Amino acid sequence: MTAPLPRHDHYIAGSWVPPAAGTYLPSVNPATGAVWYETARGDAEDARRAVEAAAAAFSDPAWRDLPQPRRGALLRRVAELIGEHAEELARTETLDNGKLLTEMRAQLASLPEYFHFYAGLADKPHGQTVPAARREILNYTVREPLGVVVAITPWNSPLLLTATKIAPALAAGNTVVVKPSEHTSASLLGLVPLFEKAGFPPGVVNVVTGYGDEIGGPLTEDPRVAKVSFTGSTATGSRIAASCASRFVRTTLELGGKSPNIVFDDANVADAATGVVAGVFAAAGQTCVAGSRVFAHRAVYDEVVERVADKARSLRLGDPLDPGTQLGPLAIESQRDRVEEYVRLGRSEGARIVTGEQRPDAGSGLADGFYYRPTVFVDAANTMRLCQEEIFGPVVAVMPFDTEDELVALANGTEYGLAAGVWTRDLARAHRVSARLDAGTVWVNTYRSMSPMSPRSGFKSSGMGIEHGTEAMDEYTRLKSVWINTDEGPADDPFVLRS
Repeated sequence: MTAPLPRHDHYIAGSWVPPAAGTYLPSVNPATGAVWYETARGDAEDARRAVEAAAAAFSDPAWRDLPQPRRGALLRRVAELIGEHAEELARTETLDNGKLLTEMRAQLASLPEYFHFYAGLADKPHGQTVPAARREILNYTVREPLGVVVAITPWNSPLLLTATKIAPALAAGNTVVVKPSEHTSASLLGLVPLFEKAGFPPGVVNVVTGYGDEIGGPLTEDPRVAKVSFTGSTATGSRIAASCASRFVRTTLELGGKSPNIVFDDANVADAATGVVAGVFAAAGQTCVAGSRVFAHRAVYDEVVERVADKARSLRLGDPLDPGTQLGPLAIESQRDRVEEYVRLGRSEGARIVTGEQRPDAGSGLADGFYYRPTVFVDAANTMRLCQEEIFGPVVAVMPFDTEDELVALANGTEYGLAAGVWTRDLARAHRVSARLDAGTVWVNTYRSMSPMSPRSGFKSSGMGIEHGTEAMDEYTRLKSVWINTDEGPADDPFVLRS
């Protein structure tokens, strides 16, 4: 007899709670194609219970009146506990979404930094004293928490992208309900008990799982929710923004990208090629900042194509738990199918494939997983759908350019504006081009560098609001202006306001 699969419930008000409807979803290990656990399939009732728990915790003096330095201490303790459970969390996320264990170990090593950083900011939201026209008037400002925050995270980096939301939200004094992707809930469900162990009151952090339309929608539409922070597709982000705008609910949206990675003729081409490969093939291309459009100056175009294609051919596909693996599977089967469809589309549009365009063969031992070989296109035009639409997979198009003005027009010629890379030895050019690119993040002679201290934002259809940095604290607080009249004398003319 087959042993029953592990089953995960919701985490609400400090307890594991089965789904109201009693139904569960299977989750598949993308490296093997086999179901390895089940998670609660939440609905509107589960959403209501989670928001209710978060709202009650926000009003409870145990959290509401907790001194700000104590909030910081709790976050520091969470950071320490993450460090203690790093290997377990890394392995869980690798099994759940196929990311390389080597990458996840590095990510878990840096994850505590987010909680330490915002722990240090927990007692820093200072107000100001504002000059008034009369000495008898005292005007000052204070920053207050918003209330219940709903955080919706995708399947490509559940732990990291959750940390970037809940660390500043908690530092500011809010309570949180997290809805991870239905495909990758395990690592977050492994993380959430650490908050209780750290000493957070029940209900401050809650996690509910299930499909977006069945539980995500009810969460974002609950009138008790003060803010929604979402990372995912532009189409879904647009729907969330419209729903929240109709109720004047704040949103932070980190959405899609079609980022340009630019190689000028004076660049170190070997380093640039390595950066291109890292920018688009790391995490099997499943990152919103993937440099999926490469623009190489015509003088170095052939060399860039050759170096990138050679590196792509040499990447070792395999079990993401194997330390020798360089490229793991895509996280879900439908995403692998989507990548295949875009590759076919690129060919039909007239682009030519230099390497890639296939799944591993049956004899590779990888046929049951959701693998796809890294694919390099040339002879593409920036107007093709291949170059305009986010693929979210290991596919890159390399295109030539001649002048800086031409390059800027090409790089900015999409609806997105999330990130960009520039490879050049010319310092003036680095500053000049960075200033002209429509991208919230520009990397020069590097790619995918990240820090909790550096703010991230998306331009155009890549989102709104700021994550990371001290600026993120403003996203999770509201500003109040207080006016106090200290004059105890009789009131003047009632129709003349004091100021």
